[in-house]
Amino acid sequence: MGIIGWIILGLLAGAIAKTLLPGRDPGGLIGTTLIGVAGAFIGGWLSARFLDRPVQQHFFDLYTWGAAVVGSLVLLVGYRLLFGNSRN
Repeated sequence: MGIIGWIILGLLAGAIAKTLLPGRDPGGLIGTTLIGVAGAFIGGWLSARFLDRPVQQHFFDLYTWGAAVVGSLVLLVGYRLLFGNSRN
């Protein structure tokens, strides 16, 4: 999967993560994309490192999507713990 595929996957994974954890986070399209792409990489790394299940290189692989969404959720929770949930 190329960089465009990872960006699209990250955008969608970030949007799913923000839907599951609503709140005032680093919003906008760019923030969601960055959280999603970083979350996809984190999810893939966690999956390969601790579950001994490397993420496939296919865009439509369900396990790749699950790892990306879980990674995005971990990143959102970490962001909220570090910087708080409210932005004024």
